[in-house]
Amino acid sequence: MPGENLSRDEAHERAELLSVDAYEVELDLRSAVDEAEPEGGPRTFRSVTTVTFRSHRPGATTFADLIAPSVNSVTLNGEALDPAAVFDGARIALAGLAAENTLVVDANCAYSRTGEGMHRFVDPEDGEVYLYTQYEPADARRVYANFEQPDLKAPYRFRVTVPEGWQVWGNGAEESREAVADGGTAVRFAETKPISTYITCVVAGPYHYVTDVYRRGDLEIPLGAMCRKGLAKHFDADDVFLVTKQGFDFFHDNFDFPYPFGKYDQAFVPEYNLGAMENPGMVTFREEYIFRGKVTRASYERRCNTILHEMAHMWFGDLVTMKWWDDLWLKESFADFMGSFSQVEATRFDQAWVTFANNRKAWAYRADQLPSTHPVTADIRDLEDAKLNFDGITYAKGAAVLKQLVAYVGRDAFLEGARRYFKANAYGNTTLDDLLTVLGEVSGRDMAGWSRSWLQTAGVNALTPEVAYDAEGRIAELAVVQDGDELRPHRVGVGLYRAEAGALVRYARAEVDVAGTRTVVAELAGAERPDLVLVNDEDLTYCKIRFDEGSLATLRKHLGDITDPLARALCWSALWNLTRDGLLPARDFVSLVLAFAGRESDVGVLQMLHAQARTAVTHYAAPAWREQGGRELAAGALHELRLAEPGSEHQLLWARFFAATATTEADHVLLEGLLDGTARIDGLDVDQELRWDLLEPLAAAGRADEGRIGAELARDDTASGKRHSVRCLAARPSAAVKAQAWAAVVESDALSNALAEATIAGFQQPSQRALTAPYAPKYFEAIARVWAERSIQIGMDVVRGLYPALQDSPATLEATDAWLAAHADAAPALRRLVLEARDDLARALRAQERDALAAV
Repeated sequence: MPGENLSRDEAHERAELLSVDAYEVELDLRSAVDEAEPEGGPRTFRSVTTVTFRSHRPGATTFADLIAPSVNSVTLNGEALDPAAVFDGARIALAGLAAENTLVVDANCAYSRTGEGMHRFVDPEDGEVYLYTQYEPADARRVYANFEQPDLKAPYRFRVTVPEGWQVWGNGAEESREAVADGGTAVRFAETKPISTYITCVVAGPYHYVTDVYRRGDLEIPLGAMCRKGLAKHFDADDVFLVTKQGFDFFHDNFDFPYPFGKYDQAFVPEYNLGAMENPGMVTFREEYIFRGKVTRASYERRCNTILHEMAHMWFGDLVTMKWWDDLWLKESFADFMGSFSQVEATRFDQAWVTFANNRKAWAYRADQLPSTHPVTADIRDLEDAKLNFDGITYAKGAAVLKQLVAYVGRDAFLEGARRYFKANAYGNTTLDDLLTVLGEVSGRDMAGWSRSWLQTAGVNALTPEVAYDAEGRIAELAVVQDGDELRPHRVGVGLYRAEAGALVRYARAEVDVAGTRTVVAELAGAERPDLVLVNDEDLTYCKIRFDEGSLATLRKHLGDITDPLARALCWSALWNLTRDGLLPARDFVSLVLAFAGRESDVGVLQMLHAQARTAVTHYAAPAWREQGGRELAAGALHELRLAEPGSEHQLLWARFFAATATTEADHVLLEGLLDGTARIDGLDVDQELRWDLLEPLAAAGRADEGRIGAELARDDTASGKRHSVRCLAARPSAAVKAQAWAAVVESDALSNALAEATIAGFQQPSQRALTAPYAPKYFEAIARVWAERSIQIGMDVVRGLYPALQDSPATLEATDAWLAAHADAAPALRRLVLEARDDLARALRAQERDALAAV
């Protein structure tokens, strides 16, 4: 679409020119329930926007943003403009601005099936229609005309007309409703505080809605939580409200700035592209956070973290917003850090830092070693750049860096800096310097130097202990050696562990400021010889941990003996990084998982180990050992499944892992028995969600045909069941099936984002490398066209999801390089995705070479 990809320079120029005073937006959504699909175009709704704004240079020219199939009229300062002349499909040209301006745009906007803009979902269970909006970073223009950039904030008033029997919610509280003459209900919402376009929101439909109230002194916040009617029986709104109230208590205690946006609704919506979105007063979440079957504590912890992450955004992001997407970290890194910080201090999930160390930081380590790595404060040239920078660096590395900042300046100074930052910049926009200035004031620390090292450079350091012992076996000198392109200051803990009564426990610890290539930890000189030296004990900094030879030998024999969950999680994380870096053979990592994962108490860590072990066998193991490794994983999973306490979370995780790794005839027979009731494992409740987990590997093995999958869908004729069935259908080992799945995603845009995602997941089966090999050249032929023709979200899903990573050979690397050479002028965001996939494949091939050496 011409002009759709707004650049930073254009946004800066427009912000210099304009100040926006107010928006009035009227949406008529009654067309959402029309039974007949429109011919020759998308289903649309009417959108009328009135925006008042000032120009600091009368007579100047600018543009408003709108992505819509058609525009009925455009009026600027009472003068009708010709839509055909001023609207190009993405922008509305505005010439001859006055000092004070009123723009009215009457448009027909399109409902979305990709989770961008106004998403329309038809529930297959009961035929009900549900709507919600998702705009980040710049899709509000798909719903109403606006100035789509974060630093042109304004108050909003919405009036939304919906079909009879529907409810509708927005950022503000409902002020009035009235029946309209030709059927339906018009609801007007209270004016919002000044906010950015991307966090405005509308949710509409026959949602199941539950209410509560948060009270603190004179402050009263109405709470609401909603989901589709079909999920109401599974909706544990009480737990959602519990976490919400605990979060408000924590943030009010620590931020000293009352929640400023009135009510607080939380909507769990279908086919969501993200985990959640921080729309003030109307937070939206993916409905997978409503659990249809038994899940582990880790799933509830993840939901709690997401609820608190989004709540933190009410201050970091909504109240105070970055000027442009370069400083996206000013909201996402803080929210990611605050999610874990508040969990530990205010909720039942007091071990959330363990999950952060083992899970969230793994995301960051991967992203920070890709060719597309970037500083936490990034160089974001345009909106396509911004879309791709919602990544492990902006979220998890930024959060880890903030954890290091707390260690650097102290908790009290950090929170006081946040409080001053909110008060000084409320309802405004900021940059990095605004935050550094206030943190420097309260801490007395050199924030400019800290920022240069941590926020304005890319890459991850490796910290390795270097230990020398005296004649009596005591530590003569312990130093921390730092590697990396950028050597950073680290406030780091060093723990010494030894075996005591069958356990590996810490007996000494020191904190030190690591600087340069080598730092001596003088405090630990003279300590008794440790069995394990753990650098970054208690996970204060962001780094890859390495081990000396003695410590690595200890872990090979006694990893499961480490009593502290965080220390154990850090060791697992370090071992995984060694595997990814080709320093530890994949088969050795698998052996460690088989030896010690059964003793892992933290279900979140165990879940991560299962995923990493599968990745090790699928991508990092030498091809000659891959089949044996798969059999060993399946056998180990079944062994642990039978040992697990009946009905426990661990039993459920091992059941899922066994299903995912099932390889042999006997494995598949057991899965079939669990499904049809002829086999049983004491305490294992084979509920509907687990049934789908058991069925997919059978479909991939050719043991569940279309009829069998259809019968399962008949048992679970829901939106969730539909997604599962689509994935299972695409997993079948048939050339015709693969051709159909490929065409459905690559050659057609009929599938919604959720069903396209499920189809891609089913298509890519590690056991079907030969079957999908013909699609490697087709991938490189198709992706430029897909990127040009489809929305960026679907484009990202296709380019990432269908890259031929399972064709793990130098030939695929060569094909990737050939595409990159031939498409030097392709969209930078598309090239970035291909470069990232190439890097993952090159890493896998290096790891395979290392693993093959272990067999010699």
